[in-house]
Amino acid sequence: MMLRPEAMVLGEEALIPAHNLVRPPPNRFTHELVVDEPYWLDRPGRRAQQPDGTLDAGTPVVLLVEADDHCRVVDGRGLYVQVRRSSLRARQDR
Repeated sequence: MMLRPEAMVLGEEALIPAHNLVRPPPNRFTHELVVDEPYWLDRPGRRAQQPDGTLDAGTPVVLLVEADDHCRVVDGRGLYVQVRRSSLRARQDR
């Protein structure tokens, strides 16, 4: 006898919006995260205080858009997100 978990359908909040994915994902990176950093997706109606996830320290990213305190980056999976600018460090191997 094999036991299987009960199937469940995830809500809309589990989906990554298409405009937050870059295909194909990058294979060269300009920066890396120096700390575990929460990130935000572009979701209309979401409260800015609730991050959508966390990128681990050391994650390589491509810096695409810079602002005063936040910026937009893409990681190796093609995830296009907003993070704090102070959490980034330029890579030396580029």
